Amino acid sequence: MPEHKQLAVSPLPLPVPDDVLVRRVQAGNTEAFEELVRRYERKVYNITYRLMGNEQDASEALQDAFMRAFRFIGKFQFKSSFFTWLYRIATNVSLSKLRKREKVQTVSLDQPVNEAGDLPFEIPDIKYGPEKLMKQRELRAALQKAVEELPEDYRSVVVLRDLEGLSNEEVSKVMHLSVAAVKSRLHRGRLVLREKLVSYL
Repeated sequence: MPEHKQLAVSPLPLPVPDDVLVRRVQAGNTEAFEELVRRYERKVYNITYRLMGNEQDASEALQDAFMRAFRFIGKFQFKSSFFTWLYRIATNVSLSKLRKREKVQTVSLDQPVNEAGDLPFEIPDIKYGPEKLMKQRELRAALQKAVEELPEDYRSVVVLRDLEGLSNEEVSKVMHLSVAAVKSRLHRGRLVLREKLVSYL
């Protein structure tokens, strides 16, 4: 019987690291920036939507964030990860638009923090059945509304930490805050959310 030759399977190419793409953009390669946009567009939109609260404003903030990133990427010095830098831009753009759209309520950050209440904010795992699915949709809508009503300082850290899954250290880099300040604002933001969502939780 003739021997069957095994075809060599070439390994899939590994994704190009962010910092390599950034250096290519800095050298004038616009296709590299398009790849960064594809890589982070959905994540950045999630942030802008959760901060802005509607699709139109979120889409505008998304476009502005990437336009600003492209404009200033030449000044990126690799002191942080690219996504941290991009998230910071997206957050700042969204908050700037919010300030123009509404008068943001300010809250003193000097009040004492109850450390005992610093527990993760979690959405109940509701599965199966139309009634439970409806409750889950209602909860998500209530959560979005409650997040939109949070004071600006709390809203940013809650969105980045609890909804986008960044670590406290990553949020501190995005927001230019100490980790302690992130934990403090996150704790207070979670307390406000619990009060607003007590009937659902």
